[in-house]
Amino acid sequence: MTEESNNEKKQCRSKRGAILAYGIIQLGTGVVSSLSLAAIALSLCFVNQEAKVFTDCVDEARESGKTGSAAVHFCNGGN
Repeated sequence: MTEESNNEKKQCRSKRGAILAYGIIQLGTGVVSSLSLAAIALSLCFVNQEAKVFTDCVDEARESGKTGSAAVHFCNGGN
């Protein structure tokens, strides 16, 4: 009986290690995906700010007498 209990303990230890490794991997992937979502949110904030600046530039160019397409061309770096 002692041989059977020793075998069961060894099998339990190996399963415990596998379960622990699985849990750590799951936790790690959760952290990585959270950081990725935060980076995407920050990049969208920068895109939003850039769009506001571009819109203001187009509005100013249109007020100076340019057509819509000429204003967009000017704000994109054209003359």
